[in-house]
Amino acid sequence: MKQYLLILGICLFIAFHYPVLANVQQLKIACVGNSITYGARIENREVNSYPAQLASMLGEGYDVQNFGVSGTTLLRKGNLPYWKTDAYQKAMDFRPDWVFIKLGTNDTKPVNRAFLDEYEQDYKDLIASFKELPSNPRVVLLLPVPVFSNDSTGITAQVVSDKLLPMVREVAYDTGSEIINLYNLMIESPELFPDKVHPAAAGATVIARRISELVRMKSVGPVDLSSYLPEDAIDFNFHGFQGHDFTFRGHNAKIVVPKNVAVGKPWIWRSRYWGHEPQVEIALLERGFHVVYCDVYESFLNKEGLLIWDGFYQLLTKAGLSTKSVMEGMSRGGVYIYRWAAFYPDRVSAVYADAPMLDLKLYSTGIEHDFPKKWANFKTVFNFNTEEALAFKGNPLDLTEKIANGGFPMLHVVGDADEVVPVSEHTALFEQKIKEAGGSILVIHKPGVNHHPHSLSNPQPIVDFILQASK
Repeated sequence: MKQYLLILGICLFIAFHYPVLANVQQLKIACVGNSITYGARIENREVNSYPAQLASMLGEGYDVQNFGVSGTTLLRKGNLPYWKTDAYQKAMDFRPDWVFIKLGTNDTKPVNRAFLDEYEQDYKDLIASFKELPSNPRVVLLLPVPVFSNDSTGITAQVVSDKLLPMVREVAYDTGSEIINLYNLMIESPELFPDKVHPAAAGATVIARRISELVRMKSVGPVDLSSYLPEDAIDFNFHGFQGHDFTFRGHNAKIVVPKNVAVGKPWIWRSRYWGHEPQVEIALLERGFHVVYCDVYESFLNKEGLLIWDGFYQLLTKAGLSTKSVMEGMSRGGVYIYRWAAFYPDRVSAVYADAPMLDLKLYSTGIEHDFPKKWANFKTVFNFNTEEALAFKGNPLDLTEKIANGGFPMLHVVGDADEVVPVSEHTALFEQKIKEAGGSILVIHKPGVNHHPHSLSNPQPIVDFILQASK
């Protein structure tokens, strides 16, 4: 009798504290798409397609189903509409918690191009059909992977890049759907596409890994900006994300909001050239970062510029963003971010500088046609004569000890053939001084590249650095 009671007690304890795995509700993930989702041309696709690899990466607790059908279009009037497939109905009947949609590549075929004007509405209707399900799934739009073929008689690279990508981003914005940019993630990896259209198993791994990151991403509630934006703020579409454009103390300002806010409410501050080579910002928005901008013109962050940025910082942190931001500076934006970091090191989590100017005396050389005008402007905003301007000690190259003592990591991306802002006279000297002062700096070199293009076509190395630095 005692033995029976002991066994009964153990069973009750297990029942209360360790629920049977079979009774644990799995999250259902539906992968909707064409041959790339199906896994066409991938050996052993049942194991190596991206949905199969995703299931393996996520493990127990997730039920991942592949509803891809080769050759299908998103267009209802396409030559093989996904709408008319059994897979579509099965995906609906699955009652998913997540839906990942990757459709559009086949819509670029000549037979389908005549109907591309209907692509956005058809996409919105497809999204609505899933969002109306009782399971109320999170719908994520996967930007098409790049096409490396120049053959315009079939699936066409130019139509994918010039027409399809903007339309998918417009749909994401209008429907509030989440988005993953597979295009830039794979644009520098043609070796992953044996036939120049379909990714091999290794390419499917890249897709699955990126999706798994989103599924596992922890998020917090949205940042309420309503009481911090002026009534005349204008909403705009920033590559599928909600942006707010407004005036702050007489200067243009912008805030772009992620679909889901990452834990810690991180943000990246673009100092100059809003919208130029935005792939880093887009990738960070996907990962829950806010993106902000406040144009202080050609102040070179003098006293007035610092005061304006300080006020903008106060607004953002009072609204709920992290007390530290990632600072991003392209070209002369490098002067801005490093002067800010030298004055306010406790407000910086990391620095990403791209072909950065680090010494304003460069303008005195006149090697570019607009340098004399910028040199004159620099002297004006700081109230310097020429002798005082040449003796200025507020350049990033002069502030390396303060910057290094800030303790934040720095990343520079430079073109080794830069003739506008020579690496040897700016980043190389800065790197040496920072390391001598005990600072942390990493430099990514682009052999044979001049001042442009900025950034990286696939921004993943920059994103990885920022995510690690922002932990």
